[in-house]
Amino acid sequence: MIRVLIADDHRLVRRGIREILGIAGDIAAVGECASGVEVVEMLGRDVPDVLMLDMAMPGPCGVELIKHLTKSFPQMPILVLSMHNEGQFAARAIREGARGYVTKDADPEILLQAVRKVAAGGKFIDPVLVEAVLLEMTGDQAAKNDTLTERELQVLRLVVAGMSLNAIADELHLSPKTISSHKMRIMQKLDVTNNADLVRYALRHDIALHWPLAG
Repeated sequence: MIRVLIADDHRLVRRGIREILGIAGDIAAVGECASGVEVVEMLGRDVPDVLMLDMAMPGPCGVELIKHLTKSFPQMPILVLSMHNEGQFAARAIREGARGYVTKDADPEILLQAVRKVAAGGKFIDPVLVEAVLLEMTGDQAAKNDTLTERELQVLRLVVAGMSLNAIADELHLSPKTISSHKMRIMQKLDVTNNADLVRYALRHDIALHWPLAG
């Protein structure tokens, strides 16, 4: 049985969600919250299989609450159920740690699919928002890439090629300390935390692979 905690500040919405979950057979509502404070308090006592979270509630809410909960309960999937049907809202929620996003005008079966998918470790985006979310996240990615300077792209290219920082320093006629600083800024800009993720990022997005070295 998939245990779901419902967080929404509207009593009628919570009741409707309970009725929808009740018809599934494999999903059960195990509690309700009407504010961000209540969410945190209830999670301190019992962590459900899925937290179904409204984006706008009294107290802590929205992406800030998602970020906090993702950090405090990293194994708990968050499924956002929101009135906002714009791609930017869904993309931001996913980017900050939510595993799924469904709009409140979605069909009940879509909501049940979303609960099952995130409970199983996957991600789910309301089908009507998939294209808009992909466009938003592609735009976010392009914006990240555009923040890299030409020198940083040169360093990234050589890191991807498997060169050490000392070898890159020799190649670009710079000090190892300077190369280390460039690499640190690159990782900060691309929001990665280790060398393996940096290489995967560059390969996945096909960046910094065809930039000529400075003469």
